[in-house]
Amino acid sequence: MPEPRRVAIVTGSTSGIGLGIAAALAAEDMDIVLNGFGDAGQIERVRAGLATDHGVRVAYDAADMAKPDQVRGMVAAATRGMGRVDVLVNNAGFTLRQQWQACATG
Repeated sequence: MPEPRRVAIVTGSTSGIGLGIAAALAAEDMDIVLNGFGDAGQIERVRAGLATDHGVRVAYDAADMAKPDQVRGMVAAATRGMGRVDVLVNNAGFTLRQQWQACATG
């Protein structure tokens, strides 16, 4: 019996670097849990595209990484839905724009 696929949660993976990481892991035959914010229709297109392109299972969870109860819920849902979690790529981030603007202007 073949070994089950490894499963990766990639936070901040609905676009940019996180999506690139998710795609690279899917290309290595890993099932993926996408996470992040964005337009629901676009996220579904990305999810379905990764699944089709790589022949892996791809789920999406909108958990807010700033809310520990949602993070725990995402991991629990991934474990229930995918059977396991082997890899966590913590790519999510946020910017406090006012502070950055203050630094840039002096």
